[in-house]
Amino acid sequence: MPEVRIAILGAGSMGTVHAAAYANMPEVSVAGVVSRDRARTAELIRRDDIDAIDVCLPSAVHHDVVIPALEAGKHVFCESPLALDLDQAKRMRDAARSAGRLLQVGLLMRSVAAYGHVEAVARSGEHGRLLGITTWRLGSYLHADASHRKAHYGDPSTELMTFDFDFVHWLMGEPQRLSASAARLPDGRPGEISAVLSYPGGRHATVIASGLMPPGSPFTVGFRALFERAAFAHLTTFSEIPPKSSFTMTTGNTPARPVQVASRNPYEVELQRFVDCIKGRADPALLDADRAIEALQLSLATQRAIDSFTSA
Repeated sequence: MPEVRIAILGAGSMGTVHAAAYANMPEVSVAGVVSRDRARTAELIRRDDIDAIDVCLPSAVHHDVVIPALEAGKHVFCESPLALDLDQAKRMRDAARSAGRLLQVGLLMRSVAAYGHVEAVARSGEHGRLLGITTWRLGSYLHADASHRKAHYGDPSTELMTFDFDFVHWLMGEPQRLSASAARLPDGRPGEISAVLSYPGGRHATVIASGLMPPGSPFTVGFRALFERAAFAHLTTFSEIPPKSSFTMTTGNTPARPVQVASRNPYEVELQRFVDCIKGRADPALLDADRAIEALQLSLATQRAIDSFTSA
């Protein structure tokens, strides 16, 4: 098959990351990159020689470019969160179904080796039932003087928790109950959120996200997954390039030991999968828009739980 020609919408840091990933794929040609120029965006979407659109724009405007791209017959890869509004997310999903085109979403944790390893372990049952998961995603982006602050970054429930809600849903399915509380900014916005998800049989998940860490602290991401006969722990600290990561397993009385997993750029993994789906070599279900909608529903449920907790 001929090479896949992709246009990237978004010339910021994420657009740069995606362009670098595609540069390592011999079957892909980046046919254009545009920031937020509406005329140039419309031109790329309409071009007959472009097969797919990669959306790296702020979440609030995803809907405005994803639907026209799908209606123009383009496959679409969209960064997370897919949308901040559930109706918009569903309209994007429905537009893809109507057009018979792919709408794949950057649910990055599914392409990170440590997360994929734990999902495979849970599916195999080799260490017994998965009893609980705790995840955390801790940054300082809500501080005015934070080095990685961006004006378009939103509520931690969508900006950060989307990724971990997707991970938890991937492993544990739909929760029976969700409760949440938040530490708030002076203007009343949630700044650090803790959500607890309850499942049948006493299983549970705790998802923590913060934009209120001191600006001098590094962004950290991690999880602990507790099985009946083992525990896995993963931590990544973004204090340098490349970031530092550890992934360990503990069983019985044996001290924690490293788990060896493939070391691959997860952005390359997920974007290669997008290309493989276009070419009919991979199942699109893993990163399908429905998965992003499931995560968004948990983010919105968290927002409602926080408001309910505050009202009480």
